Amino acid sequence: MPGVDACPSRRFDQALAFGARQGAVVVERSAEVEENGTCWDHRRLPNHIASLKSKVDSAAHSVDSAGMEIVVLDGQTLNPGDNPWDALAQLGSLTVYDRTPPELVVERACDASIVLTNKTRLAADVLERLPRLRFVAVLATGYDVVDVAAARARGVAVSNVPEYGTDSVAQHVFALLLELCAHVALHDAAVHEGEWSRAADFCFWRQPIVELTGLKFGIVGFGRIGRRVGTIARAFDMQLLATRPRGMDAAPYPLTWLDVPELFSAADVVSLHCPLTPATAGFVNGTLLARMKPTAYLINTARGGLIDEAALAAALDAGRLAGAAVDVTSTEPIRADNPLLGARNCLITPHVAWASLAARRRLMATTVRNVEAFLAGSPINVVNLDTTE
Repeated sequence: MPGVDACPSRRFDQALAFGARQGAVVVERSAEVEENGTCWDHRRLPNHIASLKSKVDSAAHSVDSAGMEIVVLDGQTLNPGDNPWDALAQLGSLTVYDRTPPELVVERACDASIVLTNKTRLAADVLERLPRLRFVAVLATGYDVVDVAAARARGVAVSNVPEYGTDSVAQHVFALLLELCAHVALHDAAVHEGEWSRAADFCFWRQPIVELTGLKFGIVGFGRIGRRVGTIARAFDMQLLATRPRGMDAAPYPLTWLDVPELFSAADVVSLHCPLTPATAGFVNGTLLARMKPTAYLINTARGGLIDEAALAAALDAGRLAGAAVDVTSTEPIRADNPLLGARNCLITPHVAWASLAARRRLMATTVRNVEAFLAGSPINVVNLDTTE
């Protein structure tokens, strides 16, 4: 196993994992290892465990014949303890890291044939330093963390999970919209502060309550999530507007197709569900925001980079937009100086629209199927198709 000598205990870990394969044991890293990025020092283990070190070479050979090395670079958000890796562990020699800083990606993945990543970036210069890599499984629908062109050039297939969080994300869109329109948290806080107890009337409201019925709901990106959001908007008896996807002539329910500028001008609510690409990066800019009604709302559960955040903050603060709600920002975790943090009537949630347990279980199951299909020679959900030709 060339290159493994740089981290002698990794081979030791693999031998232990192989010996426990029937018990579906996943190789785990201690908190200390996660923080400092170092390998286990076998000299610190009990003597009867350290004595197994001399048997590692033969066991490591068995690991190679039993399956490929699989490395998860950032598994904490998918499995914080309630969504086990057991099924994936049956497919190869598995190592799971909670998080991987950029400077440790190559060290941790250098021997892997299969790498799983959620938000840890695999740029071209990283991919070229991973000579054994054959397959990347992205633990998400969006795959902009991987340089797919560079992967294609190296014959590395990249798969994503196209459908797992549809219902959870759509649900979150309306959680955000209803908060903007009904101010539930604001009024709950006011009641707990005693304002209702002191009120002269049987009710009060700190902000106007907006009814959704009859409002125009604009969807930018009419894929699975966009269509599901539209279904829910119809349940509120809203009028639907959407940008037409390439190749789609008929919608699954009544709506009006509009181009992006027209949609922003006409909609009372605009919800973003398009991918982040060079063409869409920052497309929601000051010019486009200026087309929106001053009573309109903007919601983004797609990718933070779609929006010029400074322009959005300026529009909100100037009253040119009634409110906005975002579950994603241009840099995550959000930077302390992000202009949206101080913007008027801007709700921000920490990229949690996808994170229900039900959605994460679907994500895990599809990821396992992606890896199984790759190992069987027929990869699925491939986003750089030229690698399979």
